[in-house]
Amino acid sequence: MTRTAVLICPGRGTYNKPELGYLHRHHADKAALFAGFDAARAALGQEEVTALDGATRFSVGKYSRGDIASPLIYASALADAQSLAEDIEVVAVTGNSMGWYIALAAAGALSAQDGFELVNTMGTLMQEHLIGGQLVYPFTGDDWRPDLQRKAELLALVAQINGRRGHVLALSIDLGGMLVLAGDDAGLAAFEAAVPQIADRFPMRLANHAGFHTALQAPVAAEGRKRLDGAMLTQPAVPLVDGRGAIWQPGSTDLASLWDYTLGHQVVESYDFTRAVQIAAQEFAPDLFIVTGPGTTLGGAVAQSLVHQDWRGMTDKAAFKARQAEEPLLISMGDDSQRSVATAPAS
Repeated sequence: MTRTAVLICPGRGTYNKPELGYLHRHHADKAALFAGFDAARAALGQEEVTALDGATRFSVGKYSRGDIASPLIYASALADAQSLAEDIEVVAVTGNSMGWYIALAAAGALSAQDGFELVNTMGTLMQEHLIGGQLVYPFTGDDWRPDLQRKAELLALVAQINGRRGHVLALSIDLGGMLVLAGDDAGLAAFEAAVPQIADRFPMRLANHAGFHTALQAPVAAEGRKRLDGAMLTQPAVPLVDGRGAIWQPGSTDLASLWDYTLGHQVVESYDFTRAVQIAAQEFAPDLFIVTGPGTTLGGAVAQSLVHQDWRGMTDKAAFKARQAEEPLLISMGDDSQRSVATAPAS
């Protein structure tokens, strides 16, 4: 019996110390795939992906860089997408932030190699320019119930700070129960000073992250359009849900518009991951939501996005966990205890 799944690809920040060696542990059978990625990096004088993954030491300063993290995450996620059990039918693909580029390849709109070129180019450009920064701040409590008033208050504060002279601040990603904000240092610092600390963690600055999904990235988007050729796109094999919740269908996708979105709106405007997940749930009603590796940090945002729309009666964290215990709905391939659910046929 076929299991239907929405496939979700992660963005930056998901390849950390526990993920070192991910390609070697899980994908020793994909040497040919990785050889193409390594050759592309070597041609640019960059360290090969398999060498980065096979290193004996991990440092945040190195592995959080856009030109290092992006290709590692792409290789890990795409290899996972190619490792699903044969009884799983992917009915739609989406992703978070950089995960949109991975989603394009996972859905067949880009070849594996062209997808790698897109990710490596944009990751390198982001690192070279490193305009602005990002921080994360929650608007829901421990029960995951949506607090729309708190969210509105925080977004009003963001707008107020952005209106100050010499300050830039905007919503970067709507991420389940979290707001990812981006701006210049003055804008980020003003927000940090204005909100209470939560759990000694938030607001949390993200290392080596630029002001993604804001107008600050306009120069990066322009340079990406110069260096990359939109002719690499083809019709997706399965539907794609983008960072606005718009659906790109196989056979009827306007490829020029898809390219414009990918290196235009997607780079310089807010990315609504919550809406992408919710639209995928509503339109495709899958048996499973499968988050590719590396890492497991995106699973919480997916679960919160579903809870915030009362998906299948799940109105809070407890309800979600009860459903997961009864029959897993959300599978994180980066979690060894869950990975086999997606890679082995259902019994």
